[in-house]
Amino acid sequence: MISGARIWAAAALFLTGLAFPALGKSPAAQETPTRDAAGAPAAGGGDEQLAKKLANPIASLISVPFEFNYDGRFGEDDGERLLMNFQPVVPATLNDDWNVISRTIVPVIWQNDVGGQDGREFGLGDTLQSFFFSPSAPISTGAGEMFWGVGPAISLPTATEPFLGSEKLGLGPTAVVLTEKGPWIYGALTNHIWSVAGEGSRDGVSASFLQPFLAYVTPTAWTYTLQSESTYDWNENQWLTPINAQVSKLLTVGEQKVQLQFAGRYWAESPEGGPEDLGASIKVTFLFPK
Repeated sequence: MISGARIWAAAALFLTGLAFPALGKSPAAQETPTRDAAGAPAAGGGDEQLAKKLANPIASLISVPFEFNYDGRFGEDDGERLLMNFQPVVPATLNDDWNVISRTIVPVIWQNDVGGQDGREFGLGDTLQSFFFSPSAPISTGAGEMFWGVGPAISLPTATEPFLGSEKLGLGPTAVVLTEKGPWIYGALTNHIWSVAGEGSRDGVSASFLQPFLAYVTPTAWTYTLQSESTYDWNENQWLTPINAQVSKLLTVGEQKVQLQFAGRYWAESPEGGPEDLGASIKVTFLFPK
């Protein structure tokens, strides 16, 4: 029987391999910006602009990321976890002044000896669905172009195994604010989830999420990002804080735009039995510009 770890390793290699044919193209073929009839760079065109949109959580760009994460050193048994997040982002225009951006995270988890449980679990985790209502145009400030969005976040109890989710329906607010100035993009995304229904025998949920980020995008569509994805459990008074360093490159595979990302993480803080030391991830994002 093929283990869950081998399944996800094969899937990650397959999706990563989709991007490799583009590496054989010349730099000009990969990175030539879109130009208008006069030969000038088209407004909002080119790989650099697409890379900047990918660094913006509420940009008007349809993207479909597949993120593969590995973390280990869970508890005394040195448990391990492989996590694949399917994270489609779909913007929609409400009117001339406002957009709504749907961000969905569907986790697929394989884990071994995690959370005090002996043995392996494999299946879906809880789904997080967020909607951001955001002005169509950024706000010009002295620090650069500011983007913001607010809306609801919904945690859906889609886990297929009890230890892969909370078995609770959760609701709460979410918000993001960021500034783009030249090659720099910096800001933060946050949400808070309270459980409002679900399995009565399980503990309630009250958790805050905070994701500060700083990204630098080069003219050749390389993106260097430092960020954290911290969660604070108000019931247990515990932080879960990874520090992530990411390197991304926008590529063209045939007619398809793809961003390939490699990242390493250090677990600065985790609860007892949580992950320790280092982790890693690979993300492949398919872009569908308008």
